[in-house]
Parts: sequence; structure tokens; C-alpha cells
Amino acid sequence: MDKIRLGRTELMVTACSFGALPVQRRSVDDAVKLLRKAYDGGINYFDTANMYTDSEMKLGLALSDVRHDIIISTKSGGKDKATVTAHIENSLRMLKTDYIDLFQFHNPASMPLPDDDDGPFAAALEAKRKGYIRHIGITNHRLDLANRCIESGLFETMQFPFSYIGSDEEIGLASKCKQADMGFIAMKGLAGGMLTNAKACMNFIKQFDNVVPIWGIQTEEELDEWLRLEKEGDFKLNDELKAVIEHDRKELCGNFCRSCGYCLPCPAGIDIPQAARMDRLLRRSPYGPYMTKEYHEKMHLIDNCLHCGACASRCPYGLNTPELLQHMLADYDKFYAEHAK
Repeated sequence: MDKIRLGRTELMVTACSFGALPVQRRSVDDAVKLLRKAYDGGINYFDTANMYTDSEMKLGLALSDVRHDIIISTKSGGKDKATVTAHIENSLRMLKTDYIDLFQFHNPASMPLPDDDDGPFAAALEAKRKGYIRHIGITNHRLDLANRCIESGLFETMQFPFSYIGSDEEIGLASKCKQADMGFIAMKGLAGGMLTNAKACMNFIKQFDNVVPIWGIQTEEELDEWLRLEKEGDFKLNDELKAVIEHDRKELCGNFCRSCGYCLPCPAGIDIPQAARMDRLLRRSPYGPYMTKEYHEKMHLIDNCLHCGACASRCPYGLNTPELLQHMLADYDKFYAEHAK
């Protein structure tokens, strides 16, 4: 499989790489089988995080015997040195390794700085001196912060949502990282499940020779599709794919829920990432599962919203989440009245 140089880290990672957030939803045996199949299929780069429950543990079980053939990145959302240090040490144990190729600060609200002796950056620098980590990067969902991180020169990689329905400014981050010799890791290449044409998504990203997509893979069928598309090597944006992209951009571009989940937990029990994009789910995927009495009751947890503002304060895209949920519920009820049996 073709490989991409991950900026000045000099790490050479496969052009089709593995986002391991979804494996936390699989049994241990199924996850290990899936991860091993990805490795056997040629994938050498696996991205996980401390907060992805048992994802690191499953990676360790699946791939520790081939550790020196693969590249692993993980993350910590800790806000101080002690927490980040504990996370790094736990990651090493879970991954069954004595080093992490790329450590990333996980979607911080502000840029970590190395001059804070008790801050998260101090933990990363100390871990690097000890050989626990080899490179330092950052992940984010905030365009202004991402730009500041690139300009700072402090980070070797940037991980950011990247798909063809992103704004011009978001897509432009790839070029900025290339100019700064900073690795660019593309998460949410399917826009949180809003995009359904895998070939269009892959071929769009292939237009950027420095962008490394980490596809969030949960099933063998999904893995098989990415490996098949990579093996076929047909990465041109033909007229058919251009039409798909143009249609999706007209329908989806703008402010929408990316299903990143940073709004959770909700004290009222609302599944915000799912509910906040219900209008698109109803019209872009089989709607049958959403037309049950049980799901109707689940959506109406929105009626119990406490208007505490916690979800909106945590949204990296600045969405007015409570207002958006009310719109989604109204749209859902109308659709339910017309289609539920």
C-alpha cells in the first residue's frame, strides 16, 4: 500500500489508515480479529485515544507482537501535567508497548504551551525525554485554534475533520500544514456518517498528497471496502463522483452536527449527536429504525431538556444545540406522523 510522509515526524504511514474509535463498540474477540485483518491487509497506522474506553487495550491485544511494524497514535484530553502523565503511562500499559509513535493533545479548548510547568505540554515533553513518546501533535475541531497551532510551530501533526463538505477554510488547513511541514491527519472523512459514497470521500482526499485519512472502522465489511478501493487505485474524480460531491455540498454544507460527541453527557439523557442530525438521517439513510415507538420516546427526551447550556458550551462548532434539538424534534414528529406504521 502507498505510504504518506507524516510531515516532519518522518513517519511513513499507509495512505489508508485505521481510526480505532469504533472498535470500542465491538467485543474483544471481534475487535482483535478486525484489527489484525487490517494489519494483514497492509494498514500500518492505527489511531486511538485514552478516552476511547477499551480501544487501546484491544489494539494491544491484537498487534503487540507486530509492534515494530506499525505506527500508533493516541491522545489525552488531560488539562494538567499529572493527568496527562497518568494517561500516557496507562496508554503504554494498555497498548502493550514501551513507546508511542505520536502523542496528541485531544481537542483542547486552548493551545497547550510548553512554558507552563504544570500544564499538559510539560507532561508530553517529559515523556518524550524518557522515550515514552516520540512525536507530539494535536487534534482539534476549532478552525481558529487549529490555525494558531499551525502558526506556533509547536506541534508536529494536526488532526482535524476533513471531508468534501468542509468549508474552504477547513479544507485549506491541509495546504497550511504542508507549508509548515506538519503532518495532517484527516478524521471524519465521512462527516460523521453524513456521507455515504466511500469512493467519493476517498478520491476527494486523494487530491491532497499530504493528507492521511484515518477511517473509523467498525466492521469487516467497512474494512473490506476501504482496502478494495485502495487496491483498485482508481483515484480520479470523474464526472460521476463530481456530481455526487456537488449534490452533497449543496445539501449538507454549512452549520450541522458532526457527531463528535463532545456535547455529552447530557443530564437529561438525550442522545445529542444522533438527535441533532435527525433531519439528514431520515432522508439519507433507511428511516425504518427511527420509526419505532421506542425511538419516538427516545427522541422526545428532548422535551426534558434542562436548558443548562452545557452542550452548547462544549460544542467546538459553536452550535446552539438546544435550539437545534427543538428543530430536529419538530422535523422528526412531522416525518413520524407521515411514515410510522
